[in-house]
Amino acid sequence: MIRVLAEAVRNTKSAAENKNRYIERRNIVKIKAAIFDMDGTLVDSLGVWNVLWARIGKKFSGKPDFMPSTEDDKRVRTLTLKDAMELIHINYGFGKSGSELLEFANELISDFYRNDVTLKKGAYEFLEHCKETGVKMCIASATATDLIKMAMEHCGLEKYFSKVFSCGEIGRGKDFPDVFLMAAEYLGEEISDTWVFEDSLVAVQTAAKAGFPTVGIYDKFNFGQDIIKETATVYIDADETLMKLIS
Repeated sequence: MIRVLAEAVRNTKSAAENKNRYIERRNIVKIKAAIFDMDGTLVDSLGVWNVLWARIGKKFSGKPDFMPSTEDDKRVRTLTLKDAMELIHINYGFGKSGSELLEFANELISDFYRNDVTLKKGAYEFLEHCKETGVKMCIASATATDLIKMAMEHCGLEKYFSKVFSCGEIGRGKDFPDVFLMAAEYLGEEISDTWVFEDSLVAVQTAAKAGFPTVGIYDKFNFGQDIIKETATVYIDADETLMKLIS
């Protein structure tokens, strides 16, 4: 069982006065089970989206500087890759179909996960500590299962996780709690004892609304860090790692 330092934000005056001022409540709690996102949480992989946009833009429109709207860029990061490519096809008219974009994206992203993805600093040490202290762990990701397993193999993570849950197989993204609830049921602990580790604002909000304690993790390629910091039970900032949680 891992002992962690839980920090919660509490407003005392107006939101404006508290924008840069947080009152911390420190309580020693115990984690019995943990549900980890993969991209941006354990592995440093979200930058691959910028590469993908450039490659898609160049191939399908002759514009290597293509970027989707901020709204669409945020949206695709919580979708399955299939749904993300369908959205790009519909909104920007690229390719003959979303399936054509998906085939192109799969090739690029598979190569990245198989050969180039790296662990975020402190992730290996934290997972090793969890394993040694008996924390039950699984993965819940919007990324396709085959890509998750490529990343796990490349980074040496297979020994830490007994199961992988993918939104693609479940049929709903992380704007719905299904993937977290299925993972929690598998791990077999109460939701209040099952911590969700996420870097996505939408995912943190969804897990929190479902009653899970959450660890929000900074990633430079993600959006809404201020809101993640306010929503998550504990927040891992840019200059911190998951090792912050070990007391």
